[in-house]
Amino acid sequence: MQSSLRGWRGVCAAVAVSVLAAAGPTRAQDLASFEKRLTVHTLPNGYTFLILERPGAPVFSFATRVDVGSAQEVPGITGLAHMFEHMAFKGTPRLGTTDFAKEEAALKELEAAYQAYERARAALKPDQAEIDRLLKAFKEKEAAAQAFVVPNAFDDAVSREGGVGLNASTSAEATTYYYSLPTNKFELFAYLESERFLHPVFREFYKERDVVMEERRQRTESQPIGRLIERMLATAFLAHPYKQPTVGYMSDLQRFTMTDAERFFRTYYVPANMVTAIVGNVKAAEIIPILDRYFGRLPKGEKPAPLRTIEPPQTAELTVTLREKSQPFYIEGYHKPSALHPDDAVYDAIAEILGRGRTSRLYVSLVEKQKVAVQAQVGGGLPGVKYPHLFLALAVPARGVSNDKVAEALRAELTRMATEDVTDDELARFKTRAKADLIRSLDSNSGLASQLVTYHTLTGDWRDIFRYIERAEAVTKADIRRVATEVFKASNRTVARLENEAATATGGTR
Repeated sequence: MQSSLRGWRGVCAAVAVSVLAAAGPTRAQDLASFEKRLTVHTLPNGYTFLILERPGAPVFSFATRVDVGSAQEVPGITGLAHMFEHMAFKGTPRLGTTDFAKEEAALKELEAAYQAYERARAALKPDQAEIDRLLKAFKEKEAAAQAFVVPNAFDDAVSREGGVGLNASTSAEATTYYYSLPTNKFELFAYLESERFLHPVFREFYKERDVVMEERRQRTESQPIGRLIERMLATAFLAHPYKQPTVGYMSDLQRFTMTDAERFFRTYYVPANMVTAIVGNVKAAEIIPILDRYFGRLPKGEKPAPLRTIEPPQTAELTVTLREKSQPFYIEGYHKPSALHPDDAVYDAIAEILGRGRTSRLYVSLVEKQKVAVQAQVGGGLPGVKYPHLFLALAVPARGVSNDKVAEALRAELTRMATEDVTDDELARFKTRAKADLIRSLDSNSGLASQLVTYHTLTGDWRDIFRYIERAEAVTKADIRRVATEVFKASNRTVARLENEAATATGGTR
């Protein structure tokens, strides 16, 4: 699950501001200069490319963002967006196989065998002997299909030609693919990337599904804080799919099929739902014909309908408590609007003043002065930012200190934010840091590509990169009190507590 809007916004804007600062003294001139470097090219099938020319080393980076994440999943297939991310690296009919004609036939037999096995498992009165027989048949088909696989062929094709940073990520609201290549390998990029979305091959699907299940075990089921966060989201969100874990529920990971994945791909991996940013030593006029030739092959499809479900207002405080043999942990989550809301910069100011670093209110009060916590901070963007989400305040209690004591100290600071104006110095520090972060965070081509494509997908206009500082500059003390008063209410609060099982049983905390 990915970071708050401010995180990716800051990186992207940093690059833009740094580049533009050399172009002219005024914002309008700077933006005009930047626009001269960036070309937006949309193919007839709806695929959009952002091409930013940055002379320098003969390399380029790209990021492709598909407007689909776990929020688009429905019960029964949670985790499938992340699963397809894994599948996108399994190759194509021409890459990753010793004989695709035979492999394709083997994959069809494999899926038929799995579907039969799954039907037997799902029967109202399961016949265990029949289930065991069908499982054995499926395993035999899986081994037969595996015989044609050339492992890691896609990765090898990229790294062999000088590619670096090959990776992808899935969040609650998007799936992103990225790597970098020498400029003279641009056509290779166009071929590989278009081919894997034109002709994906779901080879090793069930083997990879086991890998994803192991990811869930390691990151969630074996981690007390991972379990706490999952239960907190399920508690805080009554209706919206943000309540679902991006990695998926284990029962769904054990049951969704290759057929489900193919249906998911056909629905969401359409050109109108995809944007690619290309940044580096390239010329738009030279690469557009290549993009047209390769990505123009992808069949046109309708952009999927937006989500219908809107999370209803929370009307009462909710609490989830886990008792583990673990360090206690305390979180409060408050519902806040999406990153597109006009007050988003105000929330950033609140987060900055409350919880950023050792000069923040929470750190100074809870850690340094009262010594009730060893860590205290604030964050946003859980589990995403596209839709209304959670603003978090969290703390790790000091040895022998109860979560109740931490909660009392933390809420005192939240109440203070709503009832007293922040100081001139605190507000000025937020605005200064916002600017400094942009200038200081001059990023690589790959980072800029990722941020450009995120902005364009989320807001519809990459130019919003330049608008954040203006919004941050406009934040007032009155704005901060108004928003804090609106959000930091008991009825809007979800509390997640990790209690030390042994200490709770013996009454060993104060």
